[in-house]
Amino acid sequence: MNAPFGVSQYTTWTQTFAEDLALYADLGIEHIEVCEAKLNAAKPDAQLRALQESGMNVSSVQPRYHSPFPNSLRALPAAPAERMALLAQSVRLFGRYFPGTTLVVNTGLAPRGDLASAYRIANREFKRLARIAADCGVRIGLEPLNPVYMNTDTFIASLAHADRIIDEVDHAAFGLFLDLWHVWEDPEAPQRIRRYGQQLFGVHLSDWGTPRAFADRLLPGEGEIPIVPLLRAARAGGYRGVYTLEIFSDSKLKNSLWAHPRRTVSDGQKAFAKIWRKTCA
Repeated sequence: MNAPFGVSQYTTWTQTFAEDLALYADLGIEHIEVCEAKLNAAKPDAQLRALQESGMNVSSVQPRYHSPFPNSLRALPAAPAERMALLAQSVRLFGRYFPGTTLVVNTGLAPRGDLASAYRIANREFKRLARIAADCGVRIGLEPLNPVYMNTDTFIASLAHADRIIDEVDHAAFGLFLDLWHVWEDPEAPQRIRRYGQQLFGVHLSDWGTPRAFADRLLPGEGEIPIVPLLRAARAGGYRGVYTLEIFSDSKLKNSLWAHPRRTVSDGQKAFAKIWRKTCA
């Protein structure tokens, strides 16, 4: 039994949007995670129409602004209301072109370390965003990050932290986006993943070796993550969506996976096929 496999444009970050579409089509990739940062911010329509015409399914989107609080990718604007207004624009844009897709979000940093206030504000803003997403025919997937990002990008760093927000938002259009690299060391991860069921909106794949930089990843099956048990937990919970190869790297690293986009995507396809056979065994 084959599973739907997709590629995030972060995996081929050194390429242009058009180069990504050509490469993915050539390699038979059917599902794509769009990185909005690769679009022309002022005039994205021509690129989005080209994506529509490619026939690829947009399984998920990494919006240009994706957190109520500042993070390492987008420090400004700082005000949650301004940031969420920009995120809502992305929701409406992709809802117009690709209804049914999921936009991936996280929290950003808690101002002055005030977690109590940050949770209250995030809950309020994500509730509003979930209603907008539902009206636009898309979903919002909250992605908890690894604790190594607690001082740069997030104030939630576990599935339990994500549960607090997802339970409070309590909306069918707001669920979990699971990245195995971020949560694999949680001993409760398989049980928590299984319980999400229909609230699991997507899965990111890569592998963990002790990082040489914040963005250092490995191809699935080349590191320490027990990928097969985690994918079995997702399936046991009822997940039947796309498994997306999301490879970050750093061009300054020796043997950077960003240095050879075609090889990285092709090897990622083969690695997932091997892992999926084990998952279904």
